[in-house]
Amino acid sequence: MGRLLYLIVLLLAITLALPRANFAAVVFKPGEKAKYVSPGEEEINGNAQELFQIAQTAENNGNLGRAMKANRALVRKYPRDTLAPGAAFAYARLEEKTGDFLNAAAAYRVLVEQYPRSPNFNAAIEAQFRIGEMYLNGKKLRLFGIPVKGAVDKSIPIFAGIVRSAPYGRYTARAQFNIGLATEKQGNAEAAVLAYQAVVEKFPDDPVAADAQYQIGYLWLNSARSGVRDAKATANAKTGFQDFLFRYPKSEKASQARENLNKLEQRQTTNSFAIAKFYDKQKIYRAAVVYYNDVIRLQPGSPEADQSKRRVDELRAKVGEAALQSAAVTAATAKKPSRQTASADAAGRGSSSGRGPAMRTSPGDVAPLPPPEFDESLPPPATLTPDTTTAPDSSSPAPAATPSPE
Repeated sequence: MGRLLYLIVLLLAITLALPRANFAAVVFKPGEKAKYVSPGEEEINGNAQELFQIAQTAENNGNLGRAMKANRALVRKYPRDTLAPGAAFAYARLEEKTGDFLNAAAAYRVLVEQYPRSPNFNAAIEAQFRIGEMYLNGKKLRLFGIPVKGAVDKSIPIFAGIVRSAPYGRYTARAQFNIGLATEKQGNAEAAVLAYQAVVEKFPDDPVAADAQYQIGYLWLNSARSGVRDAKATANAKTGFQDFLFRYPKSEKASQARENLNKLEQRQTTNSFAIAKFYDKQKIYRAAVVYYNDVIRLQPGSPEADQSKRRVDELRAKVGEAALQSAAVTAATAKKPSRQTASADAAGRGSSSGRGPAMRTSPGDVAPLPPPEFDESLPPPATLTPDTTTAPDSSSPAPAATPSPE
C-alpha cells in the first residue's frame, strides 16, 4: 500500500512538471542539433501587420519580452511601414516599463530621429527628459539588479539628444541647462560655463536663462575662492554677475548677485590695499600708487579708499607728481618688471630733483606680496533644481509651460 502511494505521488509530480516543458519551442536548423527555447525567446516572423498583432497580444497577456521582440522585429524588417513608428514607440515604452532606462532613452531617441513626424514625437522627447533627470538627480547604475554607482555622465548624451532632435521644443532650454549642471557636478567647470552660455545665447527669453547666467558668475566666483588665486577668475565672476543684473534685474536672485559682487569688490579692495601698503613700506612708491588708485576705483566710498587718497596726496608732496606719474606702471609690470620699466624708473629718479629720499623704483627689487587667502564667507549659489521642472510621468498630462526655476 505504501509503495502504491509513493508511485501515485511520483506520477503526480511528473505530470505537474511536464506542462512547462511541453510549451517550450523546438528550433531545428540545418547542420545543428535541436534546441529548446523558452516562450518569447523564439524568433518571430511575419509581415508588419502580423508582427504588430503579435506584439499587441503579447503585451495584453503580460508577456512584455515577446511584445518588445515583435515590435523590434517590425521596425528592423519594415522600417518604412506605417506601423513602424508606433512599434518603435511601443518598444521604447516597454523598455522603460521594465526598468531598462538607458535602453529606453536610446529607443526614444531612435524614434524622434527616424520618425520625426510621428504623433508620439513630443511624448518621446518628454520621456527622454524624464529619464535624463533621473540620472542627473542621482539614480545609480545597476549590476545584477544592485545599484552600484552614480551615473550623472549618462544624462549628458540624453539631454544632448533632446537639444539636437528638438532645437525649439518645450524641454530644449532646460535640457541645455541640465548639460551644464551635469558637467558642473562632474567637476568640469569650463565645460559647464560653455553649456550655460549656450542657454543664455540661444534661449535668452526662457526663464532658465537667468539661472544659467547666474551660474556663470558663480562658477567663476567658486574658482576664485577655491585656491586658484587667479585674478582672471575674479574678474570673470564680476562680469558674470554684472551681466546677470543687466539682463535679469527683476530676478529673485538679483539680491544674491549684488551681495556676491559686493563680496568680490571688497576682496579686491582688501587685496589691492594690502599690496599698496607693502610697496609703500618698501618705498616702491609708483607701484604703491597704482594699487592705491585701484582701491579708490573699486570702492570709492570705503574707509580704505579714504586712506588711499590721503596717502597718495602725502606721496605727491613727498616725492613729487612727476616721480609718481612719469612711468606707466601697472599691476602686471609691478610683478614682472621689464627693461623699459627699469629705464623709466631711472628717468623718474632724475626728475625728482632731490625732493625726498631716493626711490627704489623697480617693483622687482623685492618679491611682490602674495595675494591673501580667499574669503570663505561668500554665499552659496541659489537653488538650481526646482521640483517643478521634472517632466511628468507618462501617465500624467503634460504641463502648459515649463515653470520658472527657483
